Amino acid sequence: MKDFRNKQDIKGNDGEQVCEMRRSCGGCQTWNLTYEEELSMKMGKLIRLLGRFGHVEEILPMENPYHYRNKLQALFQYNGKNQFRYGIYQSATHHIVKCDNCLIENREAARIVRTVAQLLIKLRVPAWDPAHKKGLFRHVMVRYAAADDSYMVVLVTASHTFAAGKDMAAEIVGKHPKVKSVIWCQNKTETPLWMDSDGEVLYGSSTITDKLADCLFRISARSFYQVNTVQTEKLYRTALQYGELKPADRVVDAYCGIGTIGIAAAKNYGCASVIGFDNNENAIRDAGVNARINGLENMTFHCADAGEITAELAENGEEVQVMFVDPPRAGLGREMLEAIDGIAPERLVYVSCNPETLAKDLEYLRRSAGYQVKKIQPVDMFPRTHHCEVVVKLVREK
Repeated sequence: MKDFRNKQDIKGNDGEQVCEMRRSCGGCQTWNLTYEEELSMKMGKLIRLLGRFGHVEEILPMENPYHYRNKLQALFQYNGKNQFRYGIYQSATHHIVKCDNCLIENREAARIVRTVAQLLIKLRVPAWDPAHKKGLFRHVMVRYAAADDSYMVVLVTASHTFAAGKDMAAEIVGKHPKVKSVIWCQNKTETPLWMDSDGEVLYGSSTITDKLADCLFRISARSFYQVNTVQTEKLYRTALQYGELKPADRVVDAYCGIGTIGIAAAKNYGCASVIGFDNNENAIRDAGVNARINGLENMTFHCADAGEITAELAENGEEVQVMFVDPPRAGLGREMLEAIDGIAPERLVYVSCNPETLAKDLEYLRRSAGYQVKKIQPVDMFPRTHHCEVVVKLVREK
C-alpha cells in the first residue's frame, strides 16, 4: 500500500505524526491508528453498510492527511482574574481545549488565532463571560482559500459596538499579509459559535474566492463550504462523472449550498438548465453570485425545502435527466424520497456524509423508486476521524 506518512515532520515509532492533544481534544478519533489502518477501518465499515448494494470502490485517500482544514473556529471565554482561555469548543461537554498545534488545522490559521489572543490583551478587549453575561469578544473564525492563498478573519463579539475593531484588523493584516478580509460580526444568542449576520468589513472585501472543478466560488463569512479543499475536488469530479452529463440535460442540484456542484455541472458540461435549491437563505444568495461570476445564465436558485420543491417540480411535469443530492447527516427523509420517485430523474447522484442514513435511503430508492446502484465511491474527506464521504451513482430502471 502507498506510504501516506508526512516525510517532513515524522514523529512516533510507527512513522506517523502524533497529536499532543489526542487524549483531551476529542476532535479526532483515529490517532491510535496509522493512516493505512484508518483507511482499512473505514472501508470495512462501508462494505458492511453498503456492500449489499454493489461493489464499494477503494476509498480515495489524501496524499498528506495533515493540516487540511480550511476553516478554523476558536472560542474565547473569561477565565477569572482578568484572564481568558481560548481554543476548540467541545459541544458535548462545553469545555474549551487549547491546542496551538492541531495536526489537521491550517497552520497559518492557527497562528492568526494566536495573534488575535495577543491583541485582546494588548488592546484590552475583554473576553465574553457566559456565567455573568458580560464581556465582549466571543470567538474568531479563520477561512482559507487555496486558489489565491488568502485568508478571511471573522471577529465575533457580543456587543453592537467594537471600538478596537479597526485597530485589531490593521494589526492582524500587518502580521499576516495573506489576510485579505477581516469581518466583524455579532452574536447575541446563547449559541457559542454563531454569527447573527454577515457583519461589517473592517479590512479588504466581504469575501474570499476559491476554485473547485474549474469554477470560482466566493466565500462569505457564513457560507457553507467543504472544509477539505483537496478532497472536495475529488468528490465533485467523481459526482460530475457519475452524472454522465450531456448538453441537453436538465439538472437539479438539491441541497445546493453555495451552488458548487450545479455550477460545476453547468460550466463544465454546458447543461441546458440547472435548478438549485437549499433552505439556507444565505447560501442561496451566494449561489446566485457564484453563478454570475462564472458567467452562467442557465441557472436558477430557490430558497425552499427540498422535499416540497421537488414534489412541486414533479406536479408541474418538469422533466429532469440528472439530479444531484447532497443532504445533511440525517439523510433525505421520506418526503424527499417520495418526491424523487415522483420526478423520476434518469440518473441520480447521491453525495453522502453519513453512510448509515445513506444505506437506508438506498434501500428505499432500490425497492420503492426503481433505481439500481451502479457505482459506490468513498472519498476520505476527514482524515484522522471516523467520518468520510460517499458518492453513489443510481440509474432509474425503464
